[in-house]
Amino acid sequence: MSDEIKLPVQLIEIEPDFIGQRIDNFLLARLKGVPKSVIYRVLRKGEVRVNKKRIKPEYKLQQDDVVRIPPLTVAAEGEPVSVKLSMVKNLEQHILFEDNDLIVLNKPSGMAVHGGSGLQFGVIEALRALRPLAKHLELVHRLDRDTSGCLLIAKKRSVLTHLHEQLRNKTVEKKYWALVAGDWDNKVRKVTEPLKKNTLQSGERVVRVDEREGKPSETRFRILQRYREGTLVEAFPVTGRTHQIRVHTACTGHPIACDDKYGDNAFTTQMQQIGLNRLFLHAKILSFIHPMTETTMRIEAPLDPVLEQALTKLTRK
Repeated sequence: MSDEIKLPVQLIEIEPDFIGQRIDNFLLARLKGVPKSVIYRVLRKGEVRVNKKRIKPEYKLQQDDVVRIPPLTVAAEGEPVSVKLSMVKNLEQHILFEDNDLIVLNKPSGMAVHGGSGLQFGVIEALRALRPLAKHLELVHRLDRDTSGCLLIAKKRSVLTHLHEQLRNKTVEKKYWALVAGDWDNKVRKVTEPLKKNTLQSGERVVRVDEREGKPSETRFRILQRYREGTLVEAFPVTGRTHQIRVHTACTGHPIACDDKYGDNAFTTQMQQIGLNRLFLHAKILSFIHPMTETTMRIEAPLDPVLEQALTKLTRK
């Protein structure tokens, strides 16, 4: 079987949901297997036409536009995600809220938000298989693979745009629960160490505190419960840097339990002995304004049994 598929000329009439989207972004989302460089090349050469006219990559789509996409070669997609897979079927039980516009999912730990890097599928591919009629499902934000909890998915482009604007304006509030090593200092209410993302040769991403080149970052903390073995804290990231909470707790000397990147081996071993086999970081509360009803939504994701049981085995102070 060939690894490539030749697509014929496509003529697409623009639906209301795509009005205002740039043509380059529209093509990038629609032509998943086509390299970015190819998409920009056909745009530059005028092979993509809107209403039979050449357009620039920054052209914004209008009502009733007809887009002509030239014949292209795309990488063949892998097997479609089967809804019979237990991991996919189980996702249905993790939906905390759903309406015609969006889904809030209690993402399981260990599941990536999307496929790639050797993963056949992630949350978004699984949800697309479960909701075949929802044509425009997109992640609003991300969670690390090992982090569980509230994950927001838009069903329409207009909803996605609205929620992205809320994220930029910081009107979306995300509160995480983390079990950290040691006795958290009452005076540490916020951590503002600048963070710099580095990609290792293996492709693994590692984030470091970097006073010179790091991006401004802020996480606010409050203590939920002290234990003899550590502290349960609530973390509220004001900025949204990669691995932010994990690095901000680690750089204050209180790494998160079972963190394989920034953790403390002795603390991780101690937690594994009480049955904790995953990172203790959970997106507990998500608050945002519903783009259509304009009501304030506050969704809370219960801890999974592994985290719940770990807490019962700790000694409260």
